[in-house]
Order: sequence, then structure tokens, then C-alpha cells
Amino acid sequence: ENVWGSAAVAAMCAILAVYSPWDSVFFKLGFAASLATKLSDTMASEIGKAYGKTTYLITTMKGVPAGTEGAVSLEGTLAGVVGSAILGMYAWFMGLVNTLGFVLCLVAAAVATTVESVIGATAQGKYPWLTNELVNFINTAIGAAVAMGGYA
Repeated sequence: ENVWGSAAVAAMCAILAVYSPWDSVFFKLGFAASLATKLSDTMASEIGKAYGKTTYLITTMKGVPAGTEGAVSLEGTLAGVVGSAILGMYAWFMGLVNTLGFVLCLVAAAVATTVESVIGATAQGKYPWLTNELVNFINTAIGAAVAMGGYA
């Protein structure tokens, strides 16, 4: 389940890049941005939990324990930026995206992971159907959509 929550958007973009009659550059960007978003989210979460000195709930900016849904920290946020940069640079070096695409991957990942933190803080624990896998899918879909929207 977690693999599909994390990679379904990238898989859809990859399939569309190969088989759709539309511009494959557009879908290659969505592919790269969705993966940059997921790596950003994973690095932010794991580094924030392990090394975050002070964590805040994104909706109130009040201190909360590390690992709380919707919590953010400086260390985790910086790790997330590094994660999106690593994947965005790889996509750039491999020719999947151009310079604008690299920048859009960074912006899209930042927007999507922020939205994911808000979802975690406000809704994730309240609705049993809003699983971590679904939140990951939403996160990567937002990342792809923001990048593709910025390109269009």
C-alpha cells in the first residue's frame, strides 16, 4: 500500500510521458516533481523526528513532540529542501527536466510538503479513511500538479 501511495503519481506520469499524444516534457516534469516531493517529505519527517531540536505544529506554531502529525522543525525542513534538490538535480542531469523544471521541482516539493503537514495537523487523525498512504498520494499529486502548472 505504501508503495502505491508514494509512487502511483510518478508511475502515472511515466506512463503518460511514454504513451500520451501530449508533450512528454510535461509528464516527465510531473514524474520528477512527484518523486522530489516524496523524497523531501521522507527526509523532512525522518530527520525532523531524529534531530529536530524544537518541533512546532504547523497550524499553531506551538511546540509539540517530534513525530506529531503536522509537526515541523528547522532541521527537518532543511533536510526536505536537500531531498528535493537531490532528486531535482538528478532529473536535471539525466535530461528529464531543464533548469526551470529543476526549480519547479523545488517549489512544488516545498508547497506539497507544507500542505501535507497541514493535512496531518488538521485532518489525518480525525478521519479513519485518511490513511498515511492516501496522504502520501495527495502529497505527491500536489507536487506533480504544482510543477506541471508552473510549466504550463
